[in-house]
Amino acid sequence: MTFSLIRLLSLSIVALGLFAGLAKPSAGDWTRWRGPDLNGVSSETDWLVKWPDDGPKRLWKAKVGTGFSSLSVANGKVYTLGNSGRGKGEEKDTVFCFDAATGKAIWSHAYEAKLDPKYYAGGPSGTPTVDGDRVFTLGKRGQLICFGAADGHVVWQKNVATETKGKRPTWGFAGSPLVIGGTVFVNVGSHGTALDKKTGKILWSTGRDSASYSSIVPHVRDGRQELVMFAYKAVVAVDPKTGSTLWSYPWETKYDTNAADPILIGDKVFISSGYDRGCALLQINGDKVAKLWENKNMRNHFNPCVLIDGHLYGFDGNTGRATLKCIELATGKVQWEEKSFGGFGALQAIGKKLLIISNQGELIVAEANDGEFTETSRAQVTGPKCWTTPVLANGRIYCRNSRGDLTCLDVSSK
Repeated sequence: MTFSLIRLLSLSIVALGLFAGLAKPSAGDWTRWRGPDLNGVSSETDWLVKWPDDGPKRLWKAKVGTGFSSLSVANGKVYTLGNSGRGKGEEKDTVFCFDAATGKAIWSHAYEAKLDPKYYAGGPSGTPTVDGDRVFTLGKRGQLICFGAADGHVVWQKNVATETKGKRPTWGFAGSPLVIGGTVFVNVGSHGTALDKKTGKILWSTGRDSASYSSIVPHVRDGRQELVMFAYKAVVAVDPKTGSTLWSYPWETKYDTNAADPILIGDKVFISSGYDRGCALLQINGDKVAKLWENKNMRNHFNPCVLIDGHLYGFDGNTGRATLKCIELATGKVQWEEKSFGGFGALQAIGKKLLIISNQGELIVAEANDGEFTETSRAQVTGPKCWTTPVLANGRIYCRNSRGDLTCLDVSSK
């Protein structure tokens, strides 16, 4: 198999921008899960990659409760979720809004929600999505809320799972809302649900089967708009206007745990799941799907990889153990493996740098180098357990652990 991966990646990014109403944030902001291009890659350049031995300067810290929600940053504010988990009858999810520079609490909104620990700490997993003057959050039991971004007033709210009768997956809904134009899409139901952004009215839903844990990724393939996501036993694409299935490929995983978002490159789709399932590269032709290769070299248990210059970087995990790997997209061949992270972690890419947080709370900068693992900086910035993707936005790094210790670090070069 031969094809120009770099050319396909460029075409994919251009196509993503063609999606009608797919809003672009201000430069430096990170307004949603996986960032402005929904690929985990930031274009920020004005930041320090080399740190003192004791790490970057800490600007502020806060407590946000148990959970694995990542951070969204927009218009000088940072948003996340956590669960108070203080005991039976007192458990609440809280949506937080802080001043991005100082950590001052601007607003918060709490609602009753069970912690739901099950072989892990529990708490919410989805990341807030900022769209203009609105913020959208999806809770583990299907609570979808639209807030005013400035003051946190509730514009509308509803339980999407209850209204559509969509079955809740074992560990609760974990995908983040996707906003395109006047529509909000969530991975609730068989193959997602669409709602009117202004009112919360359900526009379409796709069945009552259990959802998976991935977020929905928009794509344009051969001029056709599609939404790609994991269902609990397949990867699927649906028409954003109607929810009708455009193509699907079976992908069963132990405990139905498909969590890492599909990665889209032209007419190719990379998928990966944990519990020793492995990964595959698929090729789409109309409604036909062909498997180009499949192996167990990358088993993304929680977080998806990032794709840079035809190579995938991510955490490969199996039965509690995980290592950072680089594999070649075209072949699935392992380029290198780094075992110094002590379990599952998460990463964001900034240009051709990797920003990695280890399970134990070490923050690392490394080169996106397919030849070998090349580390630039490493510092202990928080305590365990860290499965949540760190975020660099406007010269500041935001990271959190499962118990809700949120830390803001200054890496601006000014």
